[in-house]
Amino acid sequence: MGSQSLCPLIYMAEQSTLSSLQVGVGFRRGLAELLLDAPVECFDFVELAPENYLGFGGQKHRLLERVADRWPVLTHGLALSLGGNDPFPHDYLEELGQFLHDLETPHHSDHLCISSANGSHSHELLPLPLTRDTAHHTARRIREVSSAIQKPFAVEHISAYARWPEDELSEPEFIRQVVEESDCGLLLDLNNLYVNACNFGLDASEMLEQMPLEATVQIHMAGHTVRHDGLRIDTHSEDITDEVYSLLKQALPRTGPVPVLLERDDNFPALEELLRETHEIRQIGNEVFHAR
Repeated sequence: MGSQSLCPLIYMAEQSTLSSLQVGVGFRRGLAELLLDAPVECFDFVELAPENYLGFGGQKHRLLERVADRWPVLTHGLALSLGGNDPFPHDYLEELGQFLHDLETPHHSDHLCISSANGSHSHELLPLPLTRDTAHHTARRIREVSSAIQKPFAVEHISAYARWPEDELSEPEFIRQVVEESDCGLLLDLNNLYVNACNFGLDASEMLEQMPLEATVQIHMAGHTVRHDGLRIDTHSEDITDEVYSLLKQALPRTGPVPVLLERDDNFPALEELLRETHEIRQIGNEVFHAR
């Protein structure tokens, strides 16, 4: 069945029974042509990184206008380095706040990590020491950002491949302290949680139960790569695994019907494959919310 017929059939059948669960897709340049040619009804929203559009005119600006004309836009940042020590550039926060205002996005999010030091960006999302002092420091910086951009703010916990020797909290404990102290939201990434659980020998279901799910404003779903030595890498280049779908089923009763995003950053599939995964997400939402 071609994409022009597949999408409306899936969408119309499910929206008639499940109007509360919004399912979207991450807007990537590698998916741009495919998404913009697809029926708008395939996805309820898109998510994009402001850093890819801030300060750009021309083709990038026109692309952003086309996207915003078709779907509501959620924003997810890459560069704030929330756990770092570099001061936030005032001009950048002002520009970011105006960008978010113009898009009418309901909230903004960024990663719970360090990505810059001494004015240099690593272009990597590096894990923070899981200590009370670091949580306090990060929460203070989150409050500063939220006040500057004048939008509700949320943090995403990252995938990590090493831990600091000074760690004194579990990952869920650290996240809870940051969220509660900063009064911010949680962007729950179920693939990140599963990858970390596997790589550090933990139980993903138990980790999820300890997370501050009551603060969740959005959920990310993605796939990952397993190396020959068993290490799991958060590549967003594979299909979502059954285990991550199971975590979604476990999480939704506590988070409620928050927006759920499908992320794909590489190895881009055909539209039918994206729709198969969004279909699975909608079906899980249907099971959870209509079984009550």
